[in-house]
Order: sequence, then C-alpha cells, then structure tokens
Amino acid sequence: MRAVTYTTSGTSSVLAISDVPVVHPSAGEVRVRIVVSGVNPTDWKARAYSAPAEPQVPNQDGAGYVDEVGAGVTSISVGDRVWVWDASYGRSQGTAQEYALVPATQVVQLPDDVSFDVGASLGIPALTAHRALTATEHGPSQLAPGALQGHSILVTGGAGAVGHAAIQLARWAGATVIATVSSDDKAALASSAGAHHVVNYREADAAAAILRLAPAGVDSIVDVNVSANVATDLAVIKPGGTIASYAPDSSGVVTVPVGDAMRKNVRFQFLLTYTVTDEQKRLAVAAVSAAALAGALPVGLEHGLPLTRFALSDTAAAHDAVESGTVGKVLIDVSEV
Repeated sequence: MRAVTYTTSGTSSVLAISDVPVVHPSAGEVRVRIVVSGVNPTDWKARAYSAPAEPQVPNQDGAGYVDEVGAGVTSISVGDRVWVWDASYGRSQGTAQEYALVPATQVVQLPDDVSFDVGASLGIPALTAHRALTATEHGPSQLAPGALQGHSILVTGGAGAVGHAAIQLARWAGATVIATVSSDDKAALASSAGAHHVVNYREADAAAAILRLAPAGVDSIVDVNVSANVATDLAVIKPGGTIASYAPDSSGVVTVPVGDAMRKNVRFQFLLTYTVTDEQKRLAVAAVSAAALAGALPVGLEHGLPLTRFALSDTAAAHDAVESGTVGKVLIDVSEV
C-alpha cells in the first residue's frame, strides 16, 4: 500500500511516499481503508517540531471503510463506513496512507448519507468546538438540539475549520451565534455556516457592534486568538461567562486585564482536544456523530467551508497549504470510494 511517512522533524520536504506492507490489526484495533484524510494545523506542527522515534504517518482525521477488525472488536464491522479521530496521537499510524490501524474506540460509524468529506472534516475541528461550547460553568456537558437554547455565543475566526464547526454545533444546539471575521469574503462563509450575525472587526468597533447585537453580552466565546481578542472578549462577555481558547498566537502569551476579568467573574478555559478527559471526549464524539447524522455539519463552499483537495502523493503540498493559512478545509484523496 502507499503511505506517507517522515523520520525526522522539519519542513514538508521530510514527507516521503512509499509502498509499505499492509499490516493486520492487533486486538482492539481496526484497519480502515482511508478514502479521505483531513489535514489540521496540528498535523504540520507535529511534523515540523517533533522528531518521531519510528517512521511516522501524519494526519489525525480521516474517513473510509472498515477493512479488518482485530480480536475482541464488536463495536464495528468489516464494510462499515466510518470516521476516525486522533489516529496518530501517540501512535505512528496516521491517516495519510491507504490502510490505517486505529484503536476501535477511535473509529465511529458514518451514516450512508454523510459524505466522506464530512467524515474527514470532523475529528479535531468538531471535537474541539464541542469542548469549547460545553466549557461553561452552568451550561450543558453535551450538546443536543435545544441544549443551548437562549444562549448567545460569540465565535471569533468564524471562517476557520474550528470556528465553522462551532457555528454549526451552536446553531444545532439552539444558540444565537455571532461570528467575527476579517473580510467580506469570510463574512459570507460565516453566514453560510449558519451564523445569525457577522461582524467584520476590521471595519467596525467589534465590541460595540457585538453589544448592539447582544446588549446584555454573550454567554460564552469560542476564541481562535485570545491574545489579540482579550480586551474585546472582556467587554462583551456576560458576568460569569466563559472564554474558551483553543489556539495560541505566535507568542503563546495572553496578557489579561485582571481587574476587568475579576469584576465579571469571567472564566478562561484553555483546551486541547487531545488531553481533555475521557468522558469529555466520549460526550463530544457522541454529540458530533448525532449532529452529523442530523445533517448539521455539512462542508463545502455553499456551507461556509471551502474544500481544497490534494492527492496522497501531494501530502507535502497539503501540509504547506494549511501552514500558509488556506481558508476552509484541506483534504487529501487517498483512495477511491
């Protein structure tokens, strides 16, 4: 089979494609024939900064068919359409290969009417968004229709993959969603994703514009760049609200006006989907699966998440596209349906 691997950290030039043997799954594992692999920022960052102990196949997310199951696996069957999450976290088996070995607990059934493009776009973006939306003190621990009814949610970076998923999940759960973006083109994407209101922060006083839409403030914020947004966040958050941050800026430092945060009893929730609790991940996977089944997580330009596609042999270019900030979702076509 064809697989992309790297043996040292560095630029995308360290990625190489070669033919490797197809391996049988061990007990508790599933072998998935990957149809589409999704690329996330964490994929190129892992490749760039972490030298693997053994040849590493990149990419955490993907979708395809169950090809073989290991001993003791009863949750999934050969031939099932599935999506996978965290495939290469702590393991050498990512989704940039034709057949990937994945723990059965990280292989989730994908309904027949949900595309592999959607399946490969879930994983890190949607699971991150779910945790960000459920990190509030008095909110639900799991999203479902109506779970956020009456809540107002601000999503910064509404045209990114996590922001897109946060808009969709919040809408599915009944929230009123405000998104901030940096351009008119991105505003159109956030609106297509389902945001009720979109603010171009380059053209307006973002805090004033948000408070006109939500005079009492927003209940929670899903923030792509809290370092840059903290002053605006504190201006628009309700007392007792939560600011959930899932991505650092280049400095990785946040300067918080402590007095402003104290006066509103604000909660800052920093999160990394890999290291949330097992229960938080279980609830997120179940909710994301339910939302996908309900048709609440579509992808593509018409749904606010443009798709940029690459062949498996062009995985290096796919990593470069994500690193350079390509808007939307980068996918790799691994094998035919």
